[in-house]
Amino acid sequence: VSSLGHFLLTFLLLERLKQCAPARIVNVSSLAHHGGRIRFHDLQGEKSYNRGLAYCHSKLANVLFTRELARRLQGKSQSQGEFTANALHPGSVDSELVRHSFVMTWLWKIFSFFLKTPCEGAQTSIYCAVAEELDSVTGQYFSDCQPAYISPRGRDDETAKKLWSVSCELLGIQWD
Repeated sequence: VSSLGHFLLTFLLLERLKQCAPARIVNVSSLAHHGGRIRFHDLQGEKSYNRGLAYCHSKLANVLFTRELARRLQGKSQSQGEFTANALHPGSVDSELVRHSFVMTWLWKIFSFFLKTPCEGAQTSIYCAVAEELDSVTGQYFSDCQPAYISPRGRDDETAKKLWSVSCELLGIQWD
């Protein structure tokens, strides 16, 4: 659901974004994408579910979606500088993300000194949305307002294309 939400929202807004071009599409992912896998045989987690791994899988899906979106937009309108799509890791932010896990809440408190404030965590999102030097940068992944390493699974173009098709099928939409 997490990654499908990004996919559907972008699909629904794309025509409007075309009217407002140039436009930037910025998807929040996570460093956790490195631990993710796209398990096409169990995308919904019905056979095996672990909340931590599900988070990693959805963040990987966000990176793959962003890169595939950038590739598809590049062929159509990026040559005119109209669209960019990038993903990012906001950092480890002091938020309520772990509120439903006693162990993680406890660990979060222990390491809270090292966590970013919500304002600090928003900086890379803001950077990707407005930095002039990113006007023509697309299909990239950022952390701490810098280009960052994308995991090998996050760079798998065939998986990205297949995930795109499966996402369209699950949502009952056609998006070429």
